[in-house]
Amino acid sequence: MCIFATTKTKIQANMYMDPAYQKLIECGIRPSLQRIEIMRYLQTHFTHPTIDEIYNDLRAKIPTVSKTTIYNTLRMFSEKGGALMITIDEHRVCYDGNTTPHAHFCCKECGKVYDLFDMQPPVAQSKTLGGFQIDDAQLYYKGVCPACLEKQPKSEKVS
Repeated sequence: MCIFATTKTKIQANMYMDPAYQKLIECGIRPSLQRIEIMRYLQTHFTHPTIDEIYNDLRAKIPTVSKTTIYNTLRMFSEKGGALMITIDEHRVCYDGNTTPHAHFCCKECGKVYDLFDMQPPVAQSKTLGGFQIDDAQLYYKGVCPACLEKQPKSEKVS
């Protein structure tokens, strides 16, 4: 057996074990280098990144990646259940690689988005409600996170 064939087999075996690759397959998305890297980014960065943040971090690893590619890929991930598109406010769209049902909290001071796994969005009993077709249900909270609360003077804190 030639060295190339052995190396290629090892690379393929590692790829099939890659959680990002597996997630794409589970969602019916054809894996490509860029899609795998974007999914891997979402699975390893729990900061609910924006398109710009993902682009800025990945372009060092994939110089040919464009914002348009990231935008289109994230839209596809969202449509196929590979990622959650979070639109807590109209000025910022961010993404979450954790697609298990959970709520989010957005800090009005620092802008960070946190996962709230103890809270789950309401689950509709059917895909329609009062004549409306339900495609998605998300639960968001807004307020001030513990880190920002610590920075506030005691007189401003709500008990």
